[in-house]
Amino acid sequence: MLQHSTSAASRVAFNLSGRTALVTGASSGLGVHFARVLAAHGADVAVAARREDKVSDLAQGIVDAGGTAQALRLDVTDAALVSEAFDGRRFDIVVNNAGIAFNGPALETPEENWRQVIDTDLTGVFLVSQAAAKAMAADGQGGSIINIASILGKRVAGGLSAYAAAKAAVVQLTRAHALEWARHDIRVNAICPGYIETDINRDFFATAAGQKLVARIPVRRLGQMEDLTVPLLMLASDHGRFMTGSELVVDGGHLVTSL
Repeated sequence: MLQHSTSAASRVAFNLSGRTALVTGASSGLGVHFARVLAAHGADVAVAARREDKVSDLAQGIVDAGGTAQALRLDVTDAALVSEAFDGRRFDIVVNNAGIAFNGPALETPEENWRQVIDTDLTGVFLVSQAAAKAMAADGQGGSIINIASILGKRVAGGLSAYAAAKAAVVQLTRAHALEWARHDIRVNAICPGYIETDINRDFFATAAGQKLVARIPVRRLGQMEDLTVPLLMLASDHGRFMTGSELVVDGGHLVTSL
């Protein structure tokens, strides 16, 4: 089985052999991690993003490591491209990870930036989920849809109104889809990460301003991508078969800090 930075015990416990998975936003960060984890546990993974070169490299790396993967060019805001991605394909596991943010005061947020965030972070989740669920319902085999939300879907921070609104809507969309699609044996859950260290934010969190934010996390450290591995695998596998409409918060206690 493909090796990754997970324990041997978890690879045995979370066996995804014979299952197909789609990960959107797989060109960097969490999407890359999610794709590698699913492949490491036996899933045949399709990695999708707008940057075709990035997902092609990721897919090749997974194959070189002994896994099974293919690359798809996908803009989740484009309904035609989403439909094309599911043409003749059916996935058992779908991870809605594609997302962007705009950082700036609400009074100065251009409508274009607002729409870009909402279209990617919310409408994109709806379009991919709908296409995935149609295929899952059609063959009667069910499946698992995992939406990557955020703790900003449950609380707010300055300068991120569009992102917070979109992620809060994703949490509600998760619940709504879980209710409607349970009859088709389709489970829909969300993961709400807190501050997770990635290549994109690592330099910022090393600054004085970044360290101030880290100091507000009760466990006094950033989350690592590996901290999301077991929540992802539980929701993707039969271990989470009685879970739907849930939000798993992985934030080092950030949401329980006092106001």
